[in-house]
Amino acid sequence: MSLYLFVFAIVVILCVLLNKLSGKLGIPVLLFFLLLGVLFGIKDAEFADRNSWLVGDISTIALIFIMFYGGYGTRWKSAKPIVREASLLATVGVALTAGFLGLFCHFCLKWGWIESFLMGSVISSTDAASVFSILRTRKTGLKNNTAPLIEMESGSNDPMSYMLTTIMLSMLAGTISASAIVWDVVAQLLFGVGGGLAIAYTSKIFLKKFHFRNDHFDLLLFVSIAILSYTIPSLIGGNGFLSAYIVGIFLGNTDYPGKKSLVVFFDAVTNLMQIIIFFLLGMLAVPSALLKSLVPAVLMFIFLTLVARPLAVGCVLAPFKKYPLNQMGLISFVGLRGAASIVFAIMVLNSGHALNHDIFSIVFCIVLISIALQGSLIPYVARFTHMTDSSSNVMTTFSDFEENDDMSLGSITISPLSTWKNKTVRELSLPHDCLILMVIRGDNPIVPDGGTILCEGDEVILCTKAYKDKETENLVYKKVPEKWVGSQVKHFPNEKDSLLVLLQRGGQRIIPNGETVLQEGDTMVTLNRTYSSKSNSPTDK
Repeated sequence: MSLYLFVFAIVVILCVLLNKLSGKLGIPVLLFFLLLGVLFGIKDAEFADRNSWLVGDISTIALIFIMFYGGYGTRWKSAKPIVREASLLATVGVALTAGFLGLFCHFCLKWGWIESFLMGSVISSTDAASVFSILRTRKTGLKNNTAPLIEMESGSNDPMSYMLTTIMLSMLAGTISASAIVWDVVAQLLFGVGGGLAIAYTSKIFLKKFHFRNDHFDLLLFVSIAILSYTIPSLIGGNGFLSAYIVGIFLGNTDYPGKKSLVVFFDAVTNLMQIIIFFLLGMLAVPSALLKSLVPAVLMFIFLTLVARPLAVGCVLAPFKKYPLNQMGLISFVGLRGAASIVFAIMVLNSGHALNHDIFSIVFCIVLISIALQGSLIPYVARFTHMTDSSSNVMTTFSDFEENDDMSLGSITISPLSTWKNKTVRELSLPHDCLILMVIRGDNPIVPDGGTILCEGDEVILCTKAYKDKETENLVYKKVPEKWVGSQVKHFPNEKDSLLVLLQRGGQRIIPNGETVLQEGDTMVTLNRTYSSKSNSPTDK
């Protein structure tokens, strides 16, 4: 028991460390955990045989939270204009992708019909988390509602892949008829959607009427809601993953106390769940089987990336006549394979059916190639297709985006040497999130326009976004050392990665410059900050 807890703690710590490295390299951090799982699996060669069922159950639970947060993190205001296209991509697009790959496996790789379409069903959905971890890290905005379209499609297409996989497994067992297939599809959609809406509406009423004095109880409540959103529809034949997504998107766009802390909580939980899935997938992998599966996996990946996915996207989006080829090309390319495909591959592994081909190992190789190759190339492909938009904020796609940021007021005085002296407001080239609210000239406040000229002695009142930076540790207050009393600020030796931002002198607060003289009794306020090697710290300029 202690050993397992030790391994779990080490994996979580590696998550934090590798996440930073992942951002710099442009490769999703999940790739590292996939490879890490392989290394642990080599040390325990019998792990797959002993624990495949346990891994399957853990992975299913993890996917419940991934699906729930996939909906919870989707901002409906951004998704609403493209909900038709995203829904069709998540259903028709997935079915077409599965069908095209099934045909490829049958006619080109000479697989049997059922195994061919089972392979297509397992690998047909895409992974939003890997894509947006890169877009958020690189702060890559995309044109023409591309980001919300990718987010909603990728977040909602796993239920369709799950439904196709269960149907193909039933056909493989020979226990399902044509009428039963039709009923299975109807039941999964009907009870999945209906159950999701009912649970979402009930949860909303409960949240509105009941308030918790202890903030931690609402976290437990949401964990329970996420689990119930899957289990209740599943028990009556519905698609639990579809229900979890619907409940998530409904609650994620509902206002209630403590929502911000829940976003942070589920973001962390979802990241952990994905790490668990990829790590366990790596542990189930057998290196010798991976080598045998590498060639068909590479062929399928090439077909998926260059033929099946582009054809499916084109068939769905072309009729709308508002998506140019470069946009459809980018949407096709960002269809990374991820956590859901892994879970469905484990389902196949645990089904007990005698297969002619190692679908699990092939899926492993495809996911590995997809994350490593496609994941690292997304920013470059976005630029190559001219789909990047510097004025677009990719964060608006997510429900935790704050449209009304906290604002901060500040003031500066136009000195004789100021570069703003005798310039009009429109000549200042201010950032779009910085606004001059007022100019105080003597005792006269002036509401400026673009033609207002700034004069020496004017006090300019500025409004900008409040400063937020997770790397800022704190403000440090300390008295001026006796030996530096009477010295100028420019001669004072600042500690590494610290900046003197304020002097408190009696009842005064002084913003210092290099010529400011330090006096006895002054309190220095310094900002300690850790800069990365590439950041623009004051000493870099």
